[in-house]
Amino acid sequence: MVLDLEAGGLERLVADLVRGIDRSRFDVELLALSHLGREAEGLEAVAPVHTCRSLPLISLVWPRRVATAIRHIAPDIVHSHSGVWYKASRAARLAGVPRVIHTDHGRRHVPDYRRDRFFDRKSARRTDIVVAVSDPLARHMANGLVDPAKVRVIRNGVDTKTFAPHPDDGVLRAAWGIAPGRPVITTIGRFDPIKRYDLMIEAFAHLVKTGDWPAAPALVIAGEGPDEGLLRHRMAEVGLSADDVKLPGWVRNVHPLLALTTVFSLSSESEGTSVSLLEAMSAGICPVVTNVGGNGQVLGEALQHRLVPFGDARAMADAWRVALADPAARERDAGAARRRVEDVYSLDAMVRAYERLYLERN
Repeated sequence: MVLDLEAGGLERLVADLVRGIDRSRFDVELLALSHLGREAEGLEAVAPVHTCRSLPLISLVWPRRVATAIRHIAPDIVHSHSGVWYKASRAARLAGVPRVIHTDHGRRHVPDYRRDRFFDRKSARRTDIVVAVSDPLARHMANGLVDPAKVRVIRNGVDTKTFAPHPDDGVLRAAWGIAPGRPVITTIGRFDPIKRYDLMIEAFAHLVKTGDWPAAPALVIAGEGPDEGLLRHRMAEVGLSADDVKLPGWVRNVHPLLALTTVFSLSSESEGTSVSLLEAMSAGICPVVTNVGGNGQVLGEALQHRLVPFGDARAMADAWRVALADPAARERDAGAARRRVEDVYSLDAMVRAYERLYLERN
């Protein structure tokens, strides 16, 4: 069960999980509590897909429509994801579902609001297993929110064959006006305050204004969301133009974007396990990301030097400068990033881990 499959790492992961489950052992149906969205394209061909629109406030107290939809499906397990936990857990119990599982993806502000913690605790009481997508998130969930005995860790995964290194064919560069050989720093995600793209723009302004560049780098922030106007305003404040920073909106096919990327970056205040980061690393791209949530665990020991403290725009600019100035070291780290995802964060490993969890006895 998910809010929607509009666009984002969580949504891609849920769609991949539905597609990847072994149909000889499991019957899977998807229930979205808003609408299906872009990531659901073609999903109906592999699994039944349902939507159930409910009034947001009333259904928190009495999720009758959701419970009715669950009874109609008659599942043995309800598996919910971030954004619908409280409603899903309550509706599942009203529908008499014998087992309730929830995956927390770390979509929250730090520190949590009291309201969020209140609903998390209520939801946890109705949930048999709570899956965290990283060890730091598991520790957070077990710290007064969830009975530690209920917590499991299943790391997010991506298809390493699909997200493999590819050469830049130059088409996207030409379309966006980025000259051949110009280094590109890329980030992909929804325009949400927790991503702190305002800090990324500040860091990039410091980078381009304090460096002597034979070809000044470009910054690509791919995504969409309510903060786009604020980001454009921030660009103007720090003196960056549309030539410096590209805001192409939602990019349907990220492979050409990853192919032209020199460094992949996250400036987030909080992350569970970023699917965009995993995809970039799988594609053989050197990462520079804030040391929050599961980012450090994703990078592993070999890439700890590519972490920067959250909130320090100058530290991020310096880390970019180091990466761009040393192509040999950057390429070594790009190879290490690819191997890290192949070894620990493959899509197949994630899907098989969920299958084992579904077969557990309470």
